[in-house]
Amino acid sequence: MELKQSLSTHLEAEKPLRRYGAVEETAWKAEGLGRNQLDIISMAETTMMPEEIELEMAKIQRLREVLVRRESELRFMMDDIQLCKDIMDLKQELQNLVAIPEKEKTKPQKQREDELIQKIHKLVQKRDFLVDDAEVERLRLPGREESRAPT
Repeated sequence: MELKQSLSTHLEAEKPLRRYGAVEETAWKAEGLGRNQLDIISMAETTMMPEEIELEMAKIQRLREVLVRRESELRFMMDDIQLCKDIMDLKQELQNLVAIPEKEKTKPQKQREDELIQKIHKLVQKRDFLVDDAEVERLRLPGREESRAPT
C-alpha cells in the first residue's frame, strides 16, 4: 500500500501522463533523454519508434495479402483436383458401360450411359469456368508484372 502511494506521488510530480494503445497511462521521464528517445513508445517486451511500428504494420499487411492470395490459389487447386477426380471416376464407369456391346445393353444401362455423359460434360464445363476464374484472379492480382503491362 505504501509503495502504491509512493509511486503515485512520485508520478504526479513528474511530466503529465500520455496514453497509447491498450496502455492506460505511461509515465515519460525527460531527464537525460534526447528528442528521439522521447518518441519511443514502450509496450510489453519491445521498444519501437512509431515509424518502425508503421513499417512493421505495412510488412504484416503485405504478408497478409500474399497469404490470402496463396490460400485462394490453393482452394482453386483443391477444387480442380476434386473435379478431375470426379471426372475420372465417371469416365471409368462410362468405359465399363461402353465396353458392353450395344445389343446386350439394358434400357437402364443405356440411360446410365447418357446420364454419365451429361454429368461428365457438366463437370468439364465447371472445371473450365474454374480455370478461367483462376486465370482472371491471377491477372487481377497486384504486384505481378503481367498485370501491370498496358493493354
